[in-house]
Amino acid sequence: MKQLERKSVDILFDKYAESHQNGTNKLIHWICVPLIVFSLLGLVWLIPFPQLSFLGKYQSYFNWASFLLAFALYYYFTLSPTLFFLMIWVVGGMSYGIVQLEMWEKYHNGPAAWMIFLSIFVLTWVGQFIGHKIEGKKPSFLEDVKFLLIGPIWLLHFICKKIGLKY
Repeated sequence: MKQLERKSVDILFDKYAESHQNGTNKLIHWICVPLIVFSLLGLVWLIPFPQLSFLGKYQSYFNWASFLLAFALYYYFTLSPTLFFLMIWVVGGMSYGIVQLEMWEKYHNGPAAWMIFLSIFVLTWVGQFIGHKIEGKKPSFLEDVKFLLIGPIWLLHFICKKIGLKY
């Protein structure tokens, strides 16, 4: 019987999991990883984007986060179309939240969106490093930067397993 070849995404998940065995560290990751993605998208979203007249009425749909998402989502698609599809929904929800924070600031005198995103970003990275201190192992991305992209889909793969969805 021929042994099945492991998918590259599973190999990456196994490597990522090596420094994510402690229950407290895992819990911290469940909280912090989505918030890091959200805050990073928010910060990049707010970087002024050049006005491109050929985009016309669609200008407001493009920003620097669009390019960041295009790169990340393409990478996810190469690893797993299912996880790519799920991430589209996740970043869609995050994008909605980013727009709501922008509107709160602009139309309702809310706090500066960039301050909210920066605060979340800093606090959640502090949380991540506390988790890894508890774990006693360095974060995976210190060995290979691509693990910064693996964290979000590593969480999604647990959801897929829980509900029986093949990824």
